[in-house]
Amino acid sequence: MAEHKRILDLALLAFALAGLAAGLVARGLHQDDWAAWLFLAGTVPVLVAVLADSAASLLRREVGLDIIALVSIGGALLLHEYVAAAVIGLMLSGGRALEDFADARARREMSALLARVPRTANLYEAEQLKAVPLESVRAGDRLLVRAGETVPVDGIVSGGTAVLDEAALTGESLPVTRARSERLRSGSINAGAPFDMAATSSAADSTFAGIVRLVQAAQEAKAPSARLADRAAFVFTPLAIALAGAAWAWSGDPVRGLAVLVVATPCPLILAVPVAIVSGLSRCAGRGVLVKGGGALEQLARLRTLYLDKTGTLTGGQARVVAVETETGVASDEVLRVAASLDQLSQHVIAEAVVAAARRRGLELCLPTNVEEEPGAGLTGNLEGRCVSVGSYAYVSARAGQSDWSGRFLRRMGYEGATGVFVAAEGRMLGAILLADEIRADSARALRLLRRAGIGRVVMLTGDRHDAAERIGSALGVDEVRAEQQPQDKLAAIAEAKTQGICAMVGDGVNDAPALAAADIGIAMGARGSGASSEAASVVLLVDRLDRLADALAIAQGARRIALRSVWIGMGLSIAAMVVAALGLLPPVAGALLQEAIDVAAIFNALRVLRVRIPGRPQVSLPLAEVTRLKEEHERLIGPLARLRAVADQLATLPPDEAAVALREVENLVRERLLRHEREDDLQLYPRIERALGGDDPIAAMHRTHREVQELGSVLTRMVGELPPEGIDLPALNDFRRVLYGLDAILRLHFAQEDELYHGLASTEAVRPESQAAPA
Repeated sequence: MAEHKRILDLALLAFALAGLAAGLVARGLHQDDWAAWLFLAGTVPVLVAVLADSAASLLRREVGLDIIALVSIGGALLLHEYVAAAVIGLMLSGGRALEDFADARARREMSALLARVPRTANLYEAEQLKAVPLESVRAGDRLLVRAGETVPVDGIVSGGTAVLDEAALTGESLPVTRARSERLRSGSINAGAPFDMAATSSAADSTFAGIVRLVQAAQEAKAPSARLADRAAFVFTPLAIALAGAAWAWSGDPVRGLAVLVVATPCPLILAVPVAIVSGLSRCAGRGVLVKGGGALEQLARLRTLYLDKTGTLTGGQARVVAVETETGVASDEVLRVAASLDQLSQHVIAEAVVAAARRRGLELCLPTNVEEEPGAGLTGNLEGRCVSVGSYAYVSARAGQSDWSGRFLRRMGYEGATGVFVAAEGRMLGAILLADEIRADSARALRLLRRAGIGRVVMLTGDRHDAAERIGSALGVDEVRAEQQPQDKLAAIAEAKTQGICAMVGDGVNDAPALAAADIGIAMGARGSGASSEAASVVLLVDRLDRLADALAIAQGARRIALRSVWIGMGLSIAAMVVAALGLLPPVAGALLQEAIDVAAIFNALRVLRVRIPGRPQVSLPLAEVTRLKEEHERLIGPLARLRAVADQLATLPPDEAAVALREVENLVRERLLRHEREDDLQLYPRIERALGGDDPIAAMHRTHREVQELGSVLTRMVGELPPEGIDLPALNDFRRVLYGLDAILRLHFAQEDELYHGLASTEAVRPESQAAPA
């Protein structure tokens, strides 16, 4: 239907343009009769279309600007003012075509969501496996779910152990393990080995099908946005008709009334507003943000309440190594290398994260042999002549016993809502690796820019656990955290928010799709999010950067401000011309020409949207290759940083001679690796960043942090140089721990600040997701 309307409006524009041009040529050749017919041929189709639209508006009890256009074209034709009628027809058809172009982005099918719905299921039938249509599955059927496949219907695990990626349904970034008899939800992805399941529902009654229906219902319930220009009609239309009638009655000349209507024809409103909107849409697209139509852009400009999903929106959406705990005398890089070497043979998502972290640090991995995996628990194999185990605490401790630090590490996992991978060799616990879904490098900056742009309330709406959600929410300073939200809960929260004003929802998963469709503005993280969320949303971030939403908000506000200004400029100039025409000083044809001048003024004003300033955008950008190199340098410093904290933790339990050796080793790492890195940044990198940011000393706080790091490093060097031969006494031990913990804390904070700064200065539209998080 929408495509047919677009073709019709383009045809009307072609008719109007051809009729006006041919008529003017005929008039120039003194063929007035032919000119009249040509003007009519170009104008009548537009008149019929405007008549149909006006009738439809009246049936909806709406009064639009098309009423004036209808009366002015009809009056011009009745009074044989064919040139004026043709000019008005051209302006109206051009406005309709521009408006179609702006709205075409809003029409998207749910093809991505429907493509994700499984079409078949693997059914056991007489002990043989058979692919059957999904619609034929019934409760009680026994099914096989292969690795990488989507769980087709709700059910329970009947054979094997299911390792599932449920991020699309719950927002939980880490895989979950379902043992025998545990429940499964359709839409989850098998992230482990194949398993058997027993269906407990049909496809139509499953969880995933319910999400599809929620999206469809929400989309159907959302009324289309009214055109911005139409809202001016409630004032402008009665005024124009009344003034035209008064001019006719006062002069007795109907042409004078027509002249008033000609200059009252709201071409500036019909053209300037779409030009401003299209310019805003194009500008947003240039920043990697697809806004699906002028209505969405206008709504975005008036946004004041923002709901955000956590996983994949405020966080990276993937498990990352954030810390390594080690046994006394074991290096953190060695723990990571051993774990990654064994994990190379596992398809578990956590194993892939461990291997990726080891490769980013440049560690050399070995190939293990005789590897046995217990799905969802861990692996055991031979590595370099040793029997090595990697996996959950229960799995590894059963093979290696407990360690003094393991209880503290388990508590930290609970505090931070993280997961852990424990590592043992030859019956000895070597260490543990902490993994978590970390805050995106641009999240804090994006929220600051959004608040600066006028967002008054920010709510985190997530399916994740309360502890993990509260940790992220408090770190980012959101106004409210709502955790453990199912799709229907998110939908209810959005419905409640809409009663209090315009609200937006930002998400990336299938479970976010209903809320995205129901919100006044649905905003999808389209670079890595699901196709369902992108189709349900009215705004899609095509790059994996949340701070681009702040850019789009600034552009939308500028476009709306300029569009409104164009409306008032157009109305003001038209009213002034109407008064002149009512006094008989402006005939219809001259009025049409004046109207063209008003059109040009309003459209040029609308084009100013292309120059709307985006707050927070740097004057100069860093190449992506440079940003990536800087982040990788931080990755390589994770090991020395982890060793610094590990020594601080172990000092109280080490013998005096071992403590002295450990302190000298750490001092050398701090001096040769960490402090050298800070000095190089000061001399080579920071001057370039200052030029990019502009202003007077824009990174004074970063320089101050460098001075603090250098000072603490110098203190550590002096303290190590004065170590007494007989060992460390208790006061000196406390001083060393204070300095080491201080260095650890300030360096972690500083690296996170630098990563955020580098991310904001990246010149490309895309930043590699795996390089976003700060070292920890």
